[in-house]
Amino acid sequence: MENKVKYILLGSFLSMMIRNAEAQYTTGVGVRIGGTSGVALKHFYRPGMASEGILGTFGNGFSLTALIEKYAPVYEAPGLYVYYGGGAHLAIYDGSGSYRNNFGREVDYHKKNELGFGVNGVIGAEYRLPDHIPIAFSLELKPFLEVSSGGNTSFAADPAIGVKFIIR
Repeated sequence: MENKVKYILLGSFLSMMIRNAEAQYTTGVGVRIGGTSGVALKHFYRPGMASEGILGTFGNGFSLTALIEKYAPVYEAPGLYVYYGGGAHLAIYDGSGSYRNNFGREVDYHKKNELGFGVNGVIGAEYRLPDHIPIAFSLELKPFLEVSSGGNTSFAADPAIGVKFIIR
């Protein structure tokens, strides 16, 4: 009999965890302001797992980034989630060649039109306002390692804040 109670309690606890993980929204669109600033689209394709696309701009170019993110609720803090993940990006530099340090994104070596290919990590926190307010705020680091078509390599932490409108 004692084992049944333990299993019922364990099942109830796991059920509460899954419900909290599912409390996240389905789709959101918004802005990202930081090392790479731009428009972001995030979609949760299953509980606790999201894909995110970012069309961004920085110093002397723009980029397209695709990420997969794992979300976990912060217990005792309704609406707050931490996330981590990774992905890749493609950057296109316009060739202006002027030195800029855009929130840790060094772009001085791109003296001509070049392409950059990179791998990204991401770690952050997101706070979703109560259900009747369709807004979420995030704070993240999206570090990347990039190799350009000119043979240069760069690394940046790419910090940012974000605001998303929840579509549902």
